[in-house]
Amino acid sequence: MSTDRHTLELLAPAKTADFGIEAINHGADAVYIGGPAFGARSSADNSVEDIARLVRHAHRYHAQIFVATNTILFDHELEPARKLIWQLFDAGVDALIVQDMGLLELDLPPIQLHASTQTDIRDASKARFLQDVGFSQIVLARELSLAEVKKIAAATTCQLEYFVHGALCVAFSGQCYISHAHTGRSANRGECSQACRLPYDLKDAAGHTVASNQHMLSMKDNNQSANLRALAAAGVSSFKIEGRYKDLSYVKNITAHYRSLLDEILAHPDADGPAWRPASSGRTTFFFTPQADKTFNRGYTDYFTNDRRHGIEAFESPKFVGEPIGRVKKIDTKGRKFFDVERAAPIHNADGLTWYDPKGELTGLRVNRAEADGGGEGIDRIFPADPLPTDLVPGTSLFRNHDHEFERALEKKSAERRIRVDARFATTNAGFALTLTDEDGVAATATLAAAFEPAQNAERALATLREHLGKFGNTIFTVGEIELELPSAPFLPASQLNALRREAVEQLEAARLKAHARPPRAAAVEPPVPYPQDALSYLANVSNEQARAFYAKHGVKLIDAAYEANEERDDVSLMITKHCLRYSFNLCPKEVKGIRPDPMQLVNGDETLTLKFDCKRCEMHVIGALRPHVAKMRDTVVAHKVSFVPQRKADSTLR
Repeated sequence: MSTDRHTLELLAPAKTADFGIEAINHGADAVYIGGPAFGARSSADNSVEDIARLVRHAHRYHAQIFVATNTILFDHELEPARKLIWQLFDAGVDALIVQDMGLLELDLPPIQLHASTQTDIRDASKARFLQDVGFSQIVLARELSLAEVKKIAAATTCQLEYFVHGALCVAFSGQCYISHAHTGRSANRGECSQACRLPYDLKDAAGHTVASNQHMLSMKDNNQSANLRALAAAGVSSFKIEGRYKDLSYVKNITAHYRSLLDEILAHPDADGPAWRPASSGRTTFFFTPQADKTFNRGYTDYFTNDRRHGIEAFESPKFVGEPIGRVKKIDTKGRKFFDVERAAPIHNADGLTWYDPKGELTGLRVNRAEADGGGEGIDRIFPADPLPTDLVPGTSLFRNHDHEFERALEKKSAERRIRVDARFATTNAGFALTLTDEDGVAATATLAAAFEPAQNAERALATLREHLGKFGNTIFTVGEIELELPSAPFLPASQLNALRREAVEQLEAARLKAHARPPRAAAVEPPVPYPQDALSYLANVSNEQARAFYAKHGVKLIDAAYEANEERDDVSLMITKHCLRYSFNLCPKEVKGIRPDPMQLVNGDETLTLKFDCKRCEMHVIGALRPHVAKMRDTVVAHKVSFVPQRKADSTLR
């Protein structure tokens, strides 16, 4: 099935409206942000007024704003959610990112819908179903390979969105319940406690320790820099950066990094491939050199894009280790006030340095003063703010996880985004007219009533005319061609030319906002298409009656309540993941003859989780039960009672 996916969209995160404005300035074609409620990042909320401010800035560049309303909802939350969505629509928001299908049963405005990654889109049948019920863009599971993306692209016509950078949830999104089971804080409701970043011991079926005190469920960070062209060729049209909790320097640096890479693809398409187009207007100039390694990361992986490979794990630490910077050459053993570093690059005052201590734990310090070549050529002398820790010894490998000079560059104005404008200046019956036409073909004309007075020095007058007509200063425009349609060089005061140009710019800005076309809401196929399955377990995250009605309308006969209803009291799959610890420790039955996929255990203190392995699907299930204190949370929002059908008996889904 063919479709037009030749427009490439860079989609950046924003914790706040101001972060979103900087993302647009640094080249984002679209920004996703949380509203005042119902977003899957509970600490990244924004008022409708702030979102409206971001919308106005984005629409100047014909960029788009998507609001994440992607938590599951309880019945009493549906009406507040509906009212909020209407407010967001009135504020100019271009699309909603949705997980809960109950929203599709409500009286919503004609706003475009995007299927959140929380809807767990792993195959073509699920993707096609979501398209057929009215989703225009779907966020694919992070675990998909290029081959799997191609299959989904062939079966659909909607836009495909793919995470290209940032933190990786180890579980299939929407399929992790550990946080709720242990704390009552649901990941599907934006309150994940991140149990995946804790240290665990791994034990085999006999209770023998395979590995201890490692972050067994912690992944390296996603980085698809080398795969963008292949992803676009596979059918991806929206390239998504993770990070609605990340700081401003991350948003600036990583957006700029991917903007540069996508601009290279746009400028140099494959000889036998499509001519890709940008999704918004303007070109961005950066006042720094984007460097992805400088920003928080746990090491990088392209995950499963090029199929399963070793090295996706961040077992040693879930923290930002940093870039390798050198090794300790000498220690001031007497006063313990300084140490010398044989460094790969200069170290700056206020840099952050890290290393692993003898126990394998990451530790670090802040540089108070760095003396270039203080210990010899290529060896910097480092004076920390506090006395040297005893575990820092000669030969220790050092990393830099805070480059102070790089961060200072990002604190300043670090980018400028301008839209090319061609100007045409001509005489009229009453005087003069200046017409500005931008790169999208939007035009505006301002007029000046003035008598035509020939200039005494024609060459100087024409030069002055071009100079003042091309002064776009702090506007969002930059001058392209200036066309003069004049019988001869006129004399016009600079003040009149400047006022004429300012009026034309104001009119063009207004015309651009008016010309911004919000994407339409896709119509659902009628009669309603059947869902790929006729029974849904708690894994479908159905938490309200409208969601139940949605699935029933699409042919589902058996619908269990979401895990957050606290009806699943026995051991069940609390996490389903493509990450496999048997594979990580070379115990995969598919690779090592004679090994059986026996269950294993993860142990953290007094908490034990059972691991079961579905080798046919290459998936690992983390098994556990609802803690008693969470089961008693009957009067809270987190454990709001939902009941659709009697509990089904345990089946063969690795409970």
